[in-house]
Amino acid sequence: MPDARDGRLHVVVVGGGFAGVGCVRRLAGEDGVRVTLIDRNNYHQFQPLLYQVATSQLASTTIAFSLRKLFRRHPNVDVKMAEVGEIDPATRTVVTTDGQRHTGDVLVLAAGSQPNFFHTPGADRHAFPLYSLEDAVRLRSRIIGVFEAADRDPALLDRGALNFVVVGGGPTGVEMAGALADLIHETLTVEYHDLAVTAARIHIVDLGHSLLGPFSATAHDYVAKVLTRKGVEIHLGVAVTDIGAGHVTLGDGTTIRTRCVIWGGGIMAAPVATTADALPHGHGGRIEVLPDLTVDGVPDVYAVGDVANIPGAAGAALPQLGSVALQSGTWAAENILAGPAGRPRRPFRYHDKGIMAMIGRGAAIAEVGERRRELHGLPAFGAWLGVHAVLMTGVRNRVETFVDWCWDYLTRSRGPQVLDRADVARIDWSGDEPAAPGVGEPSPQLTPAATTDAG
Repeated sequence: MPDARDGRLHVVVVGGGFAGVGCVRRLAGEDGVRVTLIDRNNYHQFQPLLYQVATSQLASTTIAFSLRKLFRRHPNVDVKMAEVGEIDPATRTVVTTDGQRHTGDVLVLAAGSQPNFFHTPGADRHAFPLYSLEDAVRLRSRIIGVFEAADRDPALLDRGALNFVVVGGGPTGVEMAGALADLIHETLTVEYHDLAVTAARIHIVDLGHSLLGPFSATAHDYVAKVLTRKGVEIHLGVAVTDIGAGHVTLGDGTTIRTRCVIWGGGIMAAPVATTADALPHGHGGRIEVLPDLTVDGVPDVYAVGDVANIPGAAGAALPQLGSVALQSGTWAAENILAGPAGRPRRPFRYHDKGIMAMIGRGAAIAEVGERRRELHGLPAFGAWLGVHAVLMTGVRNRVETFVDWCWDYLTRSRGPQVLDRADVARIDWSGDEPAAPGVGEPSPQLTPAATTDAG
């Protein structure tokens, strides 16, 4: 039913991530449609590169693009910076935390995700997730902060000041571990003259038995070899059972002293998905959708991207990937336009172009095309750079990112190592001794565990 005020179909889109932007881009410029895009930030963030902000490869402004600038030439798109507090699917109404109400003829939920800590004690208080630009900036400050503290007081090395624990062996965890190793061993060793930077240890922990699980066995071996060569300690088949202010405890009883735990252990739907009981929820708190991306029993309500469990060709839900989010957002827009045009809605068909992950400077893994042709090393590294540069929003952002990548690769000198979150870098080093100090800990720097060298 078109908006009674001007006869145009009013579409309310919640979320300015890949899915939301993909949807709005398709609707922008349509004469018979007006769009209200609501997001807590006034920018679209390029989430795949958050780890590069956290490890000082890129500036935060490089991977953020103004939503208003993105749609400045489309007067039918209205951007609202607001926090969504409540959703009424029956009336397709969104209520923001400041009391504003937005009711549309069609509601598109594209609110994205949040970290899933799986009820791990202490994780929500002491771990650093990496799912937003704010997360990346805070993590960067913690990484630089522990080096600055250890430089002032080398005795802090005995308290795990330069121990880093990455939880999760998926793309987020692997890319973060590789980039952090490059930062430490190739940049910070040159910049901290009076600090034993080589004492730094990076641990990556995953409950599974291989890193980058969706990839092939050959890729698993390659990733393990590259990370091991970079000095990353790999702990597989073991869970994280407790995270304190100054330690991590593993399921095998191992204790690692650390002041920087990076959480890449999984995601769940953003809180907005749970604000309406009428919405059917499934795995990860995500909204269950029909093949055409609408929500069963709630007319003209769509859910796309990471907030939804989108059925794939084999019936199983598609993975939470940027490509899935972008394509589903665009597809939802096509189905929205189909109604006024008298066309039927079509089931979503995901075009799988492959998967890839960066492991560090000059090293990447990619499986491209429907036949999953596998690339390793520099060819995959080049493919990764090209794909991500193309997917970024804004010509200036692409150019600046490419220049930063070239500078980083050729000079091995990182960019903005800026400690701009003083509260994050301020640590009470006197607090938090592990619950069972010294368990399996022959030295203050490294606690042995089921370290795996798949090579």
